Amino acid sequence: MGDEVILLGYWPSQYGMRARIAVEEKGIQYEYKEEDAFNYNKSPLLLEMNPVHKKTPVLVHNGKPICESLIVIEYIDEVWNHKSPLLPSDPYDRAQARFWADFVHRKVYDAAKRIWTTKGEEREGEKNEFIECMKLLEQQLGEKPYFGGDSLGFVDVAFVPFYSWFQVYEKFGNFNMEAECPNIIAWAKRCLQKQSVANTLPDQHKVYDLAIWIRKKLGIE
Repeated sequence: MGDEVILLGYWPSQYGMRARIAVEEKGIQYEYKEEDAFNYNKSPLLLEMNPVHKKTPVLVHNGKPICESLIVIEYIDEVWNHKSPLLPSDPYDRAQARFWADFVHRKVYDAAKRIWTTKGEEREGEKNEFIECMKLLEQQLGEKPYFGGDSLGFVDVAFVPFYSWFQVYEKFGNFNMEAECPNIIAWAKRCLQKQSVANTLPDQHKVYDLAIWIRKKLGIE
């Protein structure tokens, strides 16, 4: 009998997309279960598998839960280590990959979210911080096709889900990502040539419509 793998996710969540890209990249047979995260209509399975944070993503491997997106990716990479390694084998390079994935996880996510959930001068400041983060990531990418080098790696999986939200950031922040950071856009398009990424990332227009709906629901408009 093979492994039983269930992935609990929420389609527009950058964190959930990471886990899905990882399982797709590894070619793992899995069952995907969509959660209604924004309306807090959480399934009994989610509450059972992640009673501490009660949020997605959760990878359930043979009945045992693994929570938090970066931890999920590392777990997937360690358990299914026979195909498409995501973390480098060299300890220093592995530490650097973890550092930049954490940078995306914390710094980029916070600045990006505040672009479309704030107004006026505050939004302008968050936009500038976000663009500064993108330029730092461009420097880290350098001339490599992927952050992982010649193949999709840990930082790529952690970062590329944000591409599906770029239209949201551009429209509310009133800037053009390709004009500001052309290498990031070129990198994202390379990532989209991977089936694992193309199968996971939602359409940017659909995400933008959701952002408008959320803003109205939160009374930001």
